[in-house]
Amino acid sequence: MTRVRRGYTARRRRTKIHLFASTFRGAHSRLTRTTAQQKMRALVSSHRDRGRQKRDFRRLWIARINAVTRESENETLYTYSKLIHNLYKKQLLLNRKIPAQIAISNKNCLYMISNKIIK
Repeated sequence: MTRVRRGYTARRRRTKIHLFASTFRGAHSRLTRTTAQQKMRALVSSHRDRGRQKRDFRRLWIARINAVTRESENETLYTYSKLIHNLYKKQLLLNRKIPAQIAISNKNCLYMISNKIIK
């Protein structure tokens, strides 16, 4: 009986996994079983950290806006929460990203916005 050459389905699957894990270190990029495990772990981490990244950026934007609004000389107790509250009262629907970018690039512009809202 002659030897049967197997199909290429399993080899294609392993090649695909090895290409995904080619930048991993050590056995995680060489051995098939550990490569598959690391691929699953990497995908789980990336899925989890996409949500975490959104939270982290929102916290960063809030901290930047709060730092700039507390610096303003006009009102001594003007904070981030009062700024956002006044924005909603005036129906200026700005997300946190835009005021944070304004706060970094041009503080005076954010001061002018907050002064217009107060009055």
